[in-house]
Amino acid sequence: MQFIRAFLVGGLICVTGQLLIDKTKLTPARILTSFVVSGVILGALGLYQPLADFAGEGAAVPICGFGSLMANGVRESLRADGALGILTGALKSSAAGIGAAVFFSLIAGLVARSREK
Repeated sequence: MQFIRAFLVGGLICVTGQLLIDKTKLTPARILTSFVVSGVILGALGLYQPLADFAGEGAAVPICGFGSLMANGVRESLRADGALGILTGALKSSAAGIGAAVFFSLIAGLVARSREK
């Protein structure tokens, strides 16, 4: 049952993104940014964690889960470090994901060849 919940919630998040691409004039970059910001807002309000508990990785893997991770990091660092935690919390909690994205982007850039259209 855990896999079905993860599939359904992750699929609904992806369907939402696809509908935004197909039915609006928003660029993919703006949709991506709106998903991250919605994850931050829902995480800050404490609404994303119940969804993540229900769906597991179906809610944690999409990009809105990254936004929620950053909001949780800020909240924890704010408690531990005070006002300085506002600046450092998001990076502390998401450093592994950001580092992996940079590393694999570098590898893809070295392996793939760009071509003119």
